[in-house]
Amino acid sequence: MWASVIGILGNIQDDATTSDNRDSIAIRGNARRSRRGQTITNFHHYRVEIFFEVVDLIIQEMNNRFSEVSTELLSCIACLDPKSSFSQFNVQKLLRLADLYPEDFSSNDYLYLESQLRNYIYNVQRDPQFPEVGDLGSLAQQMVKTGKNTVFPLVYRLIQLALVLPVVTASVERVFSAMNIVKTDLRNKMGDEWMNDCLVVYIEKDIFATIENEQILQRFQWMKTRRMQLPPLRYSSATTTNTSSVNQ
Repeated sequence: MWASVIGILGNIQDDATTSDNRDSIAIRGNARRSRRGQTITNFHHYRVEIFFEVVDLIIQEMNNRFSEVSTELLSCIACLDPKSSFSQFNVQKLLRLADLYPEDFSSNDYLYLESQLRNYIYNVQRDPQFPEVGDLGSLAQQMVKTGKNTVFPLVYRLIQLALVLPVVTASVERVFSAMNIVKTDLRNKMGDEWMNDCLVVYIEKDIFATIENEQILQRFQWMKTRRMQLPPLRYSSATTTNTSSVNQ
């Protein structure tokens, strides 16, 4: 999506630089200046009033969507991108990424991380098996294939962390969205354990849809001794069918 937006804005800017678009036009949106006969070029209109305006709106939307910490985190993860022979690789930003996750990197790990990062980038940029790698997933697979995940374990841990983070973020957003559906005003006294169970069933509904209701019924029956046995679903459905036939 971002690439398509940049492409559209680039086309607007290219159109504005043609000779025809350098003609003067009246200032738009300002009646007083229009009456005075003040004009601007088409180039200024497309570049300042359209191109820059759209870019500012996108930047503002991105800033509203992502906090400062999230933006810094994305900037650090981008340094692991293997495209263009690891052109975005930055040791200091990757050290900062390790700082953000102290539970995954001990103080001893941090001491060796900088030297391992420098050795890693020197090694992979000269390895003929890595220039064709285009994304983090392929980079992780190539490191395992070549055994570099054991040679540079701390760098491989950073790559694993970068691959897991988008999944974790998406899962958290799914949980909060589902919570508004599951915990309604009529269920505002729902306990944490019961709500957690309901959320699991709702979020993983594709998995639970493959489980037969009869299996769930039997599992519930065998959880503890009950005063009466629950009737099997097949029996209940058959009874309902027979009853409806008699009534007809």
